[in-house]
Amino acid sequence: MTDLAMIRAAAARLHGHVRRTPLLSSPFLDQIAGRRVWVKAECLQHTGSFKARGGWAAVSALAPEALARGVIAYSSGNHAQGVALAAARHGAPCVIVMPADAPRLKIANTRALGAEVVLYDRATEDRDAIGSGLAAARGLSLIKPFDDAQVIAGQATCGLEIAQQATAEAIEKADVLVCCGGGGLTAGIALALEGTGFRARPCEPEGFDDTARSLALGVPQRNARLTGSICDAIITPEPGKLTFPILRRLCGPGLVVSDDQALHAMALAFSRLKLVLEPGGAVALAAALFLPDQISGPDVIAVATGGNVDAATFATALSRFPV
Repeated sequence: MTDLAMIRAAAARLHGHVRRTPLLSSPFLDQIAGRRVWVKAECLQHTGSFKARGGWAAVSALAPEALARGVIAYSSGNHAQGVALAAARHGAPCVIVMPADAPRLKIANTRALGAEVVLYDRATEDRDAIGSGLAAARGLSLIKPFDDAQVIAGQATCGLEIAQQATAEAIEKADVLVCCGGGGLTAGIALALEGTGFRARPCEPEGFDDTARSLALGVPQRNARLTGSICDAIITPEPGKLTFPILRRLCGPGLVVSDDQALHAMALAFSRLKLVLEPGGAVALAAALFLPDQISGPDVIAVATGGNVDAATFATALSRFPV
């Protein structure tokens, strides 16, 4: 079970290996939202997303003999790259199971980091079964994208930074909006911020709002579809078994945005903050900007979780929402 001691231990192992990403603001974004908007720029993290934190935390926690055998993970791309980078720097073999419809850039980057990539059809095949089968057959350590205590601890280090940076900006209380798939980052940030004036809130795309529905009903809900949104980085079937109890205990209500709102947030992040975001990484900012009535207080913090976007999708965002 992830706790504050595990989070602090992960932070010590991550020191010098991950970036302390900035907390940014823009008066133009404040005007749109009607409050001060702060953006935690995890898109500037190694491998282009917060997943470098959890990947390093999990790989660095393995025993030497496990590292020698190697690791395996499944991911649409961001967790893949985080684990692949950590494995490469620890000298460990790495296998990544990725959906065949993942952005080409993410597949290419994962291979470039030295990982063996195994592709599957996310609409008809079970990535858990594929990953578990390969792990058993090859003796690999499976590092799940969110249902892993060390991964959650690594993602929680983002929350530790948010608390420190918010204090430096004299922010005493705010909702912290987090792009949410299986809930590893959201759960980690919620644990790191427990007992403070900051409350984590999961943000998801329309049609894939399993966490928001699960929190509203108090029991895990499953998405009817596994494909059909441009926010590929945060499409998961349902909340994690480890993450959901944390989310239910500590998080505020979920927020849900459209694909168009995510694209609009991408365009605004680029024009006002000079940040490149992928659609799934822009969902929290979209909620901060376009759902003002569902947020209270003079400040809101949005975690920009990833920037691994292909050129065509990024061009679409800029052309549809010119600033």
